[in-house]
Amino acid sequence: MINEVLKVFRELNKRDFRVLTGIEMGMKHFEWVPAEDLNKYTKLPSEKLNYRLKKLVRYNLVVRTFQPYEGYQIYFEGYDALALNTFVKRKTISAIGDEVGVGKESVIFEAIKEPELAIGEPIPVIIKFHREGRTSFKQVKRVRDHLGEREHFSWIYAARLAAQREYEIMTNLYPKVSIPKPIDQNRHAIVMELAKGSLLSKTKVLDPEWYLDEILRQVKLTYSLEIIHADLSEYNIFVAEDCIQLIDWPQYVTPAHPHADELLERDVSNVLNHFYKKYGVKRDLEEVLKEIKSESESERGTEAGEESETKTGEEGEGEAGEEIGTKTEADLESDVGDDFKEDINDEFEE
Repeated sequence: MINEVLKVFRELNKRDFRVLTGIEMGMKHFEWVPAEDLNKYTKLPSEKLNYRLKKLVRYNLVVRTFQPYEGYQIYFEGYDALALNTFVKRKTISAIGDEVGVGKESVIFEAIKEPELAIGEPIPVIIKFHREGRTSFKQVKRVRDHLGEREHFSWIYAARLAAQREYEIMTNLYPKVSIPKPIDQNRHAIVMELAKGSLLSKTKVLDPEWYLDEILRQVKLTYSLEIIHADLSEYNIFVAEDCIQLIDWPQYVTPAHPHADELLERDVSNVLNHFYKKYGVKRDLEEVLKEIKSESESERGTEAGEESETKTGEEGEGEAGEEIGTKTEADLESDVGDDFKEDINDEFEE
């Protein structure tokens, strides 16, 4: 998929990206963006717009329908092109390499970031492209609480929101928690440092007791920051000679979530089961959970007591249990608008 985008990427100009952005904006309101609305979004004359649309359809960056009206969509190829264009303009990346991982809701590629100093070495990074909504919107809504109770949303909204949510929580956790350093985010894509080592599921460690202790220490540290991973297993833990790193954060929850205890128990149980089955290392689940929660619960109790003394009768600023890092659709539309405005201004300056 990305390879097809890369074949035509250099042949795209600012007007092509303006049309892609116009369709992206229109998909906030339409499943298929009407052709007549694209004139409003792109500010291009009909003749030039039709030429660009035919070109983008030919490159498989845009999909067209004629029933029940002439309308257009971008699919992941077009969305990938928009994100890559922004990363290149920001100098976040200078080259993209091979695919290094595929998940249920993401695909990961190697990339290169140029050093900040001319004498430095190029920095290897990865780009994680979110693919939420690729198969079933209903399934994505069922397992992703942060999408809320929306009756209509496009896959663009689902994938973009997941990437923004993951990037924001990564920037909040790094470097306190051992995770890859987040570098940049645009639309449905995140650029981050390479994870250290290899996946726990594919690695036989020499000192399983130490690695288990370190993983549980990171889980406890994360919980002390009022974050629960909510999908932790041997498939999203990297292990290196001297450290571990936790990856894949879009589904995180806070302890205020109604199923927080269940999700934390599932995370810990997955890790304990892996080490028991593979290495015979056994820990008591209840004792581990008690240890993870101990200091955090006492600290939250103290903070709650202090707050009640100083803020009795004051109205709260947000709803109880509100998840941090969740953006509204208005926020997302504003982000798209900023990108669109930048592209238009750049072209008028030529």
